[in-house]
Amino acid sequence: MGYKIGELISWLESYAPPSYQESYDNATLITGNRNDLVTGVICSLDCTEEVVEEAISLGANLIVAHHPIVFKGLKSFTGRNYVERTVIKAIKNDIAIFAIHTNLDHVSNGVNKRICDRLGLINTRILQPKKQLLSKLEFFVPKADKEQVLKAIYQAGAGKIGEYSECSFQTEGTGTFTPSSKANPTIGKQGKPETLEEIKVEVLVSNYLIGKVLAQLKSSHPYEEVAYYLSSIENEHQEVGAGMVGELPESMEETGFLDYLKEKMELKVVKHTSFLQKKIKKVAVCGGAGIFLLNQAKRANADVFITSDVKYHEFFDTEGQLILCDIGHYESEIFTKELLGELLSQNFPNIALYLTKVVTNPTSYR
Repeated sequence: MGYKIGELISWLESYAPPSYQESYDNATLITGNRNDLVTGVICSLDCTEEVVEEAISLGANLIVAHHPIVFKGLKSFTGRNYVERTVIKAIKNDIAIFAIHTNLDHVSNGVNKRICDRLGLINTRILQPKKQLLSKLEFFVPKADKEQVLKAIYQAGAGKIGEYSECSFQTEGTGTFTPSSKANPTIGKQGKPETLEEIKVEVLVSNYLIGKVLAQLKSSHPYEEVAYYLSSIENEHQEVGAGMVGELPESMEETGFLDYLKEKMELKVVKHTSFLQKKIKKVAVCGGAGIFLLNQAKRANADVFITSDVKYHEFFDTEGQLILCDIGHYESEIFTKELLGELLSQNFPNIALYLTKVVTNPTSYR
């Protein structure tokens, strides 16, 4: 028995939750049925007509692409442009198209980490951590039942802060309650006031895990009615956000670093600002269009910022504080298909898995 398309999607969405995507994005299942069995998977940066044709020829019925073929709603399917033609071809041939875009950009082991790894960067961190992705859960539990409840919510993903797990703050106190005549209390009796030693527990929870954590809290808790508070917080989520910054193991001369960049990222050309006559040690990166992170790269004291889709006047904004490199959108993210392939092969053995051979880069150089 094989895997269903929905099983692969669910795992990928646990790795890069859809809630991490930008508001304009469409990281989701675009065509296809989650209940269909997977006959083969093609991993690609883009999904085009040629990639769908490749899937058909290989007998693969799932394309996992970084870029969504559909960003905005389509009002007609007449084949008047490549987007409509790609969708029509996929639907006619029962090909599922799944996009995992800015949510994969924003996780700590996503697109930007892959760039850092190719460049051999160490001590990497998110360049611009996201806010409003965390909540604080406070609940009260009898002292004797604390450990079983904590174990349950930790397994559901609560209590993680960066590289630390099972993080909580606990205070002891006295809980009071009176069960009504309709209650079915585990502790105490109907109509009689009860006093009990309790522990107040506070933990952080990623917002996308709230439902799962609350379900575990309620199922593991001895009380019929669990007393808890859930509050949104403004803390930055250090493992989720845009771009990354890291360091080279050894400093490099500027010309040597650009040659190194071209080699590691397999580039034909690099568009960059003027050299600053200093060595390169700290490197900031953002796959795709990342010029919005220029100020963050400056504040991180990066010596160079690598991204793409930089406009003419935006090069002036460096103001001599770092070297800005535009390596091309396709070139900055093409190795994402390798990342997707590795993730799927490691977690879904024995599926027919392919990395697209179609070059979807819409630009050329001479």
